[in-house]
Amino acid sequence: MKRGVLLMNIGTPDEPNVESVRTYLREFLLDPDVIDIPTPLRHLLVRGIILKTRPKKIAPRYQSIWMEEGSPLRVLTQKMTDAVEQNMDDTVCEVGMRYGNPSIRYGLERLKKSGVKEVLLAPLFPHHAQATTESSLKFAYKQMKEINWNPLTKELGHFPNNPNFIDPLVESIRPYLQEDSHLLFSYHGLPISHVKRSDKSGKHCQKVENCCGLSLDANSMCYAHHCSLTTEAVTKKLGLSKVDWSMSYQSRLGPAKWLKPSTTETVQNLARNGIKKLVIVSPAFLADGLETLEELDIEIREEFLSEGGEELAVVKCLNDDPSWISGLSNLIDEAFSSQSLPTM
Repeated sequence: MKRGVLLMNIGTPDEPNVESVRTYLREFLLDPDVIDIPTPLRHLLVRGIILKTRPKKIAPRYQSIWMEEGSPLRVLTQKMTDAVEQNMDDTVCEVGMRYGNPSIRYGLERLKKSGVKEVLLAPLFPHHAQATTESSLKFAYKQMKEINWNPLTKELGHFPNNPNFIDPLVESIRPYLQEDSHLLFSYHGLPISHVKRSDKSGKHCQKVENCCGLSLDANSMCYAHHCSLTTEAVTKKLGLSKVDWSMSYQSRLGPAKWLKPSTTETVQNLARNGIKKLVIVSPAFLADGLETLEELDIEIREEFLSEGGEELAVVKCLNDDPSWISGLSNLIDEAFSSQSLPTM
């Protein structure tokens, strides 16, 4: 039976200009899984405020990192996908961006035309979240129904501490570490409301001390807990003591309460407390994009140096690193070996 994989990433504007960024943000921010407030309020916030101001601020940031081939996230996700396909036998791999192009529908249509009978929906997010994993999967199932395609369907679940992910991640970090450097894990932020919603018991999230560090049924699908699992696995493999590393959340948007501490505040405090050499890794991202190439490597670098820091290195995402391609291929094989899911 011919297998196919749809590797789904979050998405990117088609061009680094204001209009393209506005189009991308409109689709992204109007998704109720991203801004989960009543529809009228969401449209008022996005169309009435954000889309009138934010595209003009973000377009120059995209321009500063744009590649000759196009958007870094799209280019690097495609390279990752091509490498996985070359590494696996009789498996067709396509890219599907949740927002923007190439779209999830486009990727599914290509898999259908290729004669795929068994498909794996693979969100490229190691840590489960409503705004990424859930939104991508729901949209993929909707598109499959619209194109009248009913293959055997499986899903790639979260893998925050799976060795196939952790081992390549550790080896990507190791060359950057020096005896007197500090390692910062900067994860993409999420509103607290999203994290609380993953606690089906209603008695754990933000109510128990060190709630993210405990492994219980209540937080088995919690994004913040998954981030803690990744941090724990990596620091253990690297043999780091607690004073050698920190953990924070970046990319905050809007007035809602978000996971803390923020990366900006953390970097400022580290510099003020005497850290001179800082290494930042962002394990929530598997392919480099705006959040790593611009937010971390340009904006956060400036913050660190302005507060007295001397050296900052940003670890590249795993992208198409051969050890990660091998690990991702293993994760895909394991997922194909799991039980099939009914299409929706």
